[in-house]
Amino acid sequence: MNTTLKTALFVSALLVGACGPKNQEHNHDHEHGHDHEHTAADGSPNQALGEEVMKVHDEVMPRMNDIYKLKEGLKKKLTETGLADDKKKEIEQTIHQLDSAHNGMMVWMRSFNPQPDSLDEEKTRKYLESEMEKVTKVKEDINQAIAKAEAIH
Repeated sequence: MNTTLKTALFVSALLVGACGPKNQEHNHDHEHGHDHEHTAADGSPNQALGEEVMKVHDEVMPRMNDIYKLKEGLKKKLTETGLADDKKKEIEQTIHQLDSAHNGMMVWMRSFNPQPDSLDEEKTRKYLESEMEKVTKVKEDINQAIAKAEAIH
């Protein structure tokens, strides 16, 4: 499944969850001016958290093309004559780091499967918190790999 389709499916799942019945307690609190910190406009706290997870994903996803370009550039650099062995090893390790970062994103996207909030709000919250940690790690890995590759060029 391509990335755009997967992102569209996730956003659709969020919207379906957002359109379901609201928690009575949440509505009561809202009427009395008690706004929950992580609540999206007219949505549940889990919807807001889901949107934050996707925000991290959307921020780093365009960098996948950077990974590809940098990797291709490093492969060409490896074919240059006269490269010292330690430089070749550094380039090979950086290519491996770029591959690992790319694979981390692909694995995260394949396994990401948010459930509608209406099924179990607490379980959904815990799942989304876990996914936020994972996607943040993916982002860090991608940014570090790109920075290392750019430093070699």
